[in-house]
Amino acid sequence: MTRILVPTDFSASAHRALKLARQMVPGAHIKVIHVFDASAAFSPYVDALAPAYMLEETQDRIRDAAMENLKNVQEEGEEILFVMGRPADEVLKAARDFGADYIFMGTHGRKGLSHFFFGSVAEAVVRASPIPVMIVRDPE
Repeated sequence: MTRILVPTDFSASAHRALKLARQMVPGAHIKVIHVFDASAAFSPYVDALAPAYMLEETQDRIRDAAMENLKNVQEEGEEILFVMGRPADEVLKAARDFGADYIFMGTHGRKGLSHFFFGSVAEAVVRASPIPVMIVRDPE
């Protein structure tokens, strides 16, 4: 059975990638993953404003909300996964652990300074992935 990993940030392009994976490979075993980059989100606050317990509570709320969103996009027979870490690294690790044959993922198509500052998770995954990666952009 074909195994497809679908990373999601819950954007329109990620939803489109999931829909395309389902359409292009009916009957595939799909795992949907959301990676939260806590270092990017909390680094300005770690030693300054918020005590560690507040950061942990916030991370718990983020995890709970992400799991709820994952359950909302999950179809019968699909797996879901929430992890914290560097998105590209965690996507590649999840693909390896899952034994994925393909990765279908959305991209925001950032350009210029936005791409310079935020980079592209999709680009990093494509560069390092030993398996085929389908990049899907929302046409709007």
